[in-house]
Amino acid sequence: MFSDRAKIYIKSGKGGDGHVSFRREKYVPNGGPDGGDGGKGGDIIFEIDEGMNTLADFRHVRKYQAENGQDGGKRNRKGKSGEDLIIKVPRGTVLKDAETGKVILDMSGVEKSVVLLKGGRGGIGNQHYATSTMQAPRYAKPGRPGEELTIEMELKVIADVGLLGFPNVGKSTFLSCVSHARPEIANYPFTTLTPHLGVVDYEDIDGFVIADIPGLIEGASEGVGLGHDFLRHIERTRVMIHMVDAASVEGRDPLEDIEKINLELKNYNEELAKRPQVIAANKLDCVTASEAEEITEKLRKACEPQGVRVFPVSCATGQGIRELLSYVKQLLSEINLEPVVFPSEYVIEGHTAEEEPYTVEYDPKYKVYRVEGPKIEKMLGYTNLEAEKGFLFFQKFMRENGIIEELEALGINEGDTVQIYGHAFEFYAN
Repeated sequence: MFSDRAKIYIKSGKGGDGHVSFRREKYVPNGGPDGGDGGKGGDIIFEIDEGMNTLADFRHVRKYQAENGQDGGKRNRKGKSGEDLIIKVPRGTVLKDAETGKVILDMSGVEKSVVLLKGGRGGIGNQHYATSTMQAPRYAKPGRPGEELTIEMELKVIADVGLLGFPNVGKSTFLSCVSHARPEIANYPFTTLTPHLGVVDYEDIDGFVIADIPGLIEGASEGVGLGHDFLRHIERTRVMIHMVDAASVEGRDPLEDIEKINLELKNYNEELAKRPQVIAANKLDCVTASEAEEITEKLRKACEPQGVRVFPVSCATGQGIRELLSYVKQLLSEINLEPVVFPSEYVIEGHTAEEEPYTVEYDPKYKVYRVEGPKIEKMLGYTNLEAEKGFLFFQKFMRENGIIEELEALGINEGDTVQIYGHAFEFYAN
């Protein structure tokens, strides 16, 4: 069964914890700390697989989690990083945040592989906490948790030209005639249940892709029938061939059908209704030549004043098909050929220095307050704490960033120890 939508939960790997250990060797009675760092958690990576054309696989597996990083070990051994998890999807898949419906990523552009969720950083071992005043630190930093998200995936077919039309007007026959695609053809409603792509290869006309997409009925813009499934797939097309049963073989009025389908397009997305259209008046081989001429003239009077050309065609005999394709190719050459890619509307909040400037914690076992974080670590890297000016600058930084306020909220008193990576301070309010 074709599936063009799926909802899954994804989570990147947790970083491994830093390790607490000390050198224990013969003739080294007072070995220092040698706890290794934890490994990085695995990333969640989305990758385009050109061989896939549905999201059916995601109907059976709905949870995807990358491997966690391993914990650090003795003798400064760093834990192994977790394996990345690569999730393969068809080209044209749009990833959305399940809660808000906002677009996270459109897997249609030039990038074939994208890291969506980054694995957590590994924690650092106790070897990094040794100082002249604290030579045997008995704590290490835990690994950062992985990122998690519930996403909805929608497959929006990528094609230059979309075939519009009610069921049984001849779209599948037309596609099989102008390309090497072989969609199922039969005489009952909703014959086409899956989008079929065909690369045009007809006489001296070739090179563009046509999609024969599930048939449309009234109320589609409200989700009736195949409704939204149909409309979702034509959002990327740049030109639409609107095929009608001009001879009314199925008892349909071609002008009414054109009006109804254009109304559904407008109700769903006004931009779709504005895209270039061509009318393919099909099945005219089923009526006399004079009747065919009369029907064609009636359609032209109704459509061509609005800039929509009408081509009488017969998928059974090949009549008019070359002229139709030549005109469509000309239209494609005159409009922007950049692929339609849906812009990102949702930013995944990762663990960056700006988003996670520091953490302030109290360790009751060792009776120390610890302040850590990428922003703090960076500041320590270019501040000389041995110089008075440097120390005062760092104090100001701590206060302006709310760290002193958080320490006070945790109940710190004068004389208590504050541990900041490899530095230990006595706290004094000022």
